[in-house]
Amino acid sequence: MYQQAHSVTEITALIKRMLDRDELLQDLWLEGEISNWSRSRSGHCYFTIKDAGASMRAVVWRSLASRLSFEPQDGQAVLAHGRVSLYEPQGQYQFYVEYIEPRGRGALYAQFEALKARLAQEGLFAVERKRALPPFPQRIGVVTSPTGAALRDILNVIARRWPLAEVILSPTLVQGEQAPAQIVAALESLYRGADADMIILGRGGGSIEDLWAFNDEQVARVVYRSPVPVVTGVGHETDYTIADLVADVRAPTPSAAAELAVPDQAELKTWIAGSVTATTEAALTRIRETRMAVDHVRRAFERLTPMARLVQDRQRVDGLQQRIERASLHRLTLLRERASGLAVRLAGLDPEATLRRGYAIARTARGAIVRRTSQVASGDRVTIRVADGSFGARVENR
Repeated sequence: MYQQAHSVTEITALIKRMLDRDELLQDLWLEGEISNWSRSRSGHCYFTIKDAGASMRAVVWRSLASRLSFEPQDGQAVLAHGRVSLYEPQGQYQFYVEYIEPRGRGALYAQFEALKARLAQEGLFAVERKRALPPFPQRIGVVTSPTGAALRDILNVIARRWPLAEVILSPTLVQGEQAPAQIVAALESLYRGADADMIILGRGGGSIEDLWAFNDEQVARVVYRSPVPVVTGVGHETDYTIADLVADVRAPTPSAAAELAVPDQAELKTWIAGSVTATTEAALTRIRETRMAVDHVRRAFERLTPMARLVQDRQRVDGLQQRIERASLHRLTLLRERASGLAVRLAGLDPEATLRRGYAIARTARGAIVRRTSQVASGDRVTIRVADGSFGARVENR
């Protein structure tokens, strides 16, 4: 009787799950030789890692391949870290690389990670203990090789940006077996008597072996004990050392460390000029505003003084007097015009004026003005008055 049959896919998936669950295979360091190294158009790299007894397919994904610090070659011995899993479409197990370096660096890297973890646990890398750099340092201690390019770069940058600073060199070897002890002694020498505002610890680029003195535990601890801020500029931009992690400020290069350590005098001069202009403008504006406020208070005070009140009352009296004069003159004018009108009317009623127009006034012997014919009879004597005099007359035909 046949047992139940399984598909290739099922068995392949089962093997993959078994590999993915194995702790050793999921956190694996492999040491071997590269063969058949190739980089695909997609950027992924494929190769075989082998030793004298066996070989294994391996892959480096594009994200890591683009950041490799070296170009692997066939026949090159390497140390790689990653995981083992199964590529199901071909039923082939392979090594998925997460880190790779030329063989010989692996032990150093392991030492680096171990020391890094221990010092981090002790708090030597704590962000809260890191100090700000002084804005205008007067004395700068420099710990580096007296013959290296790093010193020349540091001095050139400081001379260009902030020539007021005094540089105190504490010379030391920066690589080799004797370098860690000399770096410690150079730093402690500055701590004792240099009275520096800050310290630059640096050297130029190199391999991990060249920079290893800056991964020394005693160097890390003496940097941690520094009474003033420490700036490190060790190697190139991608290089990180234990000393960088302990320092108050890490710079990618010695030149960059010097630039972080001192202000730029050109920028400072520009800032000072701008500040002087702004301060002058602010002072002039304040003076104008104060003058306006004083003038306002002075005018208000003048309005409240007895003399100001007297002047106002005098002006008010002058105004009333002018109003009275204008009203009186207007009234007088009206009266004059009215009198003129009455005079004209009276002139029209003047008997003399009537007589001058050719009229005459007849009076009876008793002096009564004759207004009707019934007042006289034939033979009565009357007096006739004309414009230039009077004469007598007798009434006839009555």
